[in-house]
Amino acid sequence: MSIRDVAASAYREAAPALVASMIGGLFAGVVLSGMRAELQAVPGLLVCVPALLATRGNVYGSLGARLATGLHQGLLRPRFEADERLVNAAAAAMANGLLASVAAAVLAFCVLLALGREVASLGVLAAIAFVAGLLSGVVLTVAVVAVVVVGFRRGYNPDALVGPLVTTIGDVFGLAFLVVAVRLVLGVA
Repeated sequence: MSIRDVAASAYREAAPALVASMIGGLFAGVVLSGMRAELQAVPGLLVCVPALLATRGNVYGSLGARLATGLHQGLLRPRFEADERLVNAAAAAMANGLLASVAAAVLAFCVLLALGREVASLGVLAAIAFVAGLLSGVVLTVAVVAVVVVGFRRGYNPDALVGPLVTTIGDVFGLAFLVVAVRLVLGVA
């Protein structure tokens, strides 16, 4: 197989995921632009947004890479079943995602406080980050498993699919669930 054939094959595999990523990114921007009320209601939330979105992509992208490696090595079967390795990897990703979300909120609070900026209480920021992390974590875990398993079954390299799709799904659902989390936390507080 020539370099040209390998490059063409990689492009054919990655192009649909990259197009979906671009469209999803635009949709995430629309969601963010519609969050004005929530961003004004919770001072400091805008500082948390990039960290929370990056967390989703990093944590669940790693989950996808672990699952893809497990499939390539034959440690996992490309089936939707409660395999112990799959369950452990998903649980670890959820725990890491929640911990990183709350840590991002704590760090944003401390930085804004040190800079003398207006910031919501630590409890409010942490609760919003936790709820948004939990909701988006469930969606991302299901999405990552589905993309990896279905992609592998259809002969695609899951590593080429996971990055762009996880980032897109994480951005769209991360922002949507951030709105939900703000409304839940402020409705309770």
